Amino acid sequence: MAERIMIFIDGSNLYHSLKKHFGRTDLDMGKFCQRLVGRRQLSRVYYYNARVGIKEEPERYKHQQAFFNSVNSIPYTELRLGRLVYNNWPNTPPYEKGTDVQLATDMLTHAFKNNYDVAILVAGDNDYVSAVQAVKDNGKHIEIALFGQEGTSRQLRAAADKVIPINRSLLKGCWKQINPPSHGQRHESRPNQPNQMNHIQNNPSNQNNQVNQNNHYAQNNENNQSIQSNQNPQNSPDFLEEE
Repeated sequence: MAERIMIFIDGSNLYHSLKKHFGRTDLDMGKFCQRLVGRRQLSRVYYYNARVGIKEEPERYKHQQAFFNSVNSIPYTELRLGRLVYNNWPNTPPYEKGTDVQLATDMLTHAFKNNYDVAILVAGDNDYVSAVQAVKDNGKHIEIALFGQEGTSRQLRAAADKVIPINRSLLKGCWKQINPPSHGQRHESRPNQPNQMNHIQNNPSNQNNQVNQNNHYAQNNENNQSIQSNQNPQNSPDFLEEE
């Protein structure tokens, strides 16, 4: 019988780590989780974040709600929300409260209830070490998906039964866009079509090759659109929301 897997994701850590290490946040959450699970049985995914204040940051709140709706649309996924505390706003940035405690509590509760065989924790905070040890003491296995080099999050790495490095190899095929967006842009840039056509016209011997390349590109583009349509794109923003 396949191992039952539950995934617990610290959303703020995921967002900031993607931005730091890859310079992009357009992660397809469903594909990412499936990559972590592999051929095992996914029981449920829990995604933790903090709700933005609607009065303090109305525009950011609007975008965040769209992202939360996309998370809720992913099968077997639950959204767990803490809150942002605003003191002396906007001079002082808000801080997150309640998210880490909620994640640790859920991970332990499901372990005690025997709802999974293996927990996969996507987080980098060493404060989770006690919860990780408690899960192991309850007879469960725990894998921790981490960004960065081996010198980071040392206590978490030491406590884990298995460390899953989140690197380019793991994330290959897990992005919503084919190419990473350039600064200030959200969509894939296109080639300079006029210059490309001039090159073809000035070099007739290249015309057949170029036609074949264009047909290949169009076919790949159609395939990518077909894949994305299965992810309910009308509810899926391009990027993870910060905190």
